[in-house]
Amino acid sequence: MRFYYQSNPEQFLYKLVAPSPLDSSPDSLVAALIIGDGNMKRLCVSQPSIVTCSFRFNMRPLPDLLDVAFLDGKLYVLSGSGKLFILEFCKNLASNSNIKSIIDDYVDFLHVPECFPREEMYVLKFYLVECGGGLLVVKRFIRVMGPFVMARDNPFGNTQTVGFDVLKADLHSNPCQWRRISELGGHALFVGQHGSKSLPATECCGSQEDCIYFVFDYPRTEFSPNPCHDCGVYNMRNGSVTPLMSETAAPAHHAGQWRSTWVFHAAAV
Repeated sequence: MRFYYQSNPEQFLYKLVAPSPLDSSPDSLVAALIIGDGNMKRLCVSQPSIVTCSFRFNMRPLPDLLDVAFLDGKLYVLSGSGKLFILEFCKNLASNSNIKSIIDDYVDFLHVPECFPREEMYVLKFYLVECGGGLLVVKRFIRVMGPFVMARDNPFGNTQTVGFDVLKADLHSNPCQWRRISELGGHALFVGQHGSKSLPATECCGSQEDCIYFVFDYPRTEFSPNPCHDCGVYNMRNGSVTPLMSETAAPAHHAGQWRSTWVFHAAAV
């Protein structure tokens, strides 16, 4: 079995994260993850209309940065090695910030489900999501069907999401650690590179609890595949993957340099 992290796009990609529910107080923070050419990554943190500070992903103490999320008003950063960092800020962002690693044990983070054939090749994507007052890492396994050289020539027609693995950050144990979970406590997850969110399934018309909804968020912008090629729903209870919509409902091609993303009602943000 071979694994590859998803390669980043050549054009700039942005992800905006904010505490949920939105806090209108003067001390509230908003963060933007910026991914650019050559794997350049920068995390910008702002107190609106006051001041902004930024961190480069390859500058110590922050290693390769995969995703960011807020929990209880605090900003967490997930690294490529499975470490979880918390960024603590002074009231004035211009002052020195404190970056602390709170999970160093990444054994469970690297776990591979036993049901996955060892002769296959997979691309991994990671999403950091707040859910029900906890912090989750959602690992997405994308199977590449065919030799790797063919995958480079035709990188999207032969890819398919085959499963997920979900870890929860146990922030109350000593030391803190990742714990695998098999249900979402009545929530549904919506994951994507531009933004991820959890909502009680009862608040989402047509959604099911303990399910992960995913979009086709990994094509490079010079390609124009069907934007619904690898969109679907993963059921954590039985491990099944079903299409998000029928082939007839999906557009034949996508227009412009864009990727699929989720859009939520303002009341859910």
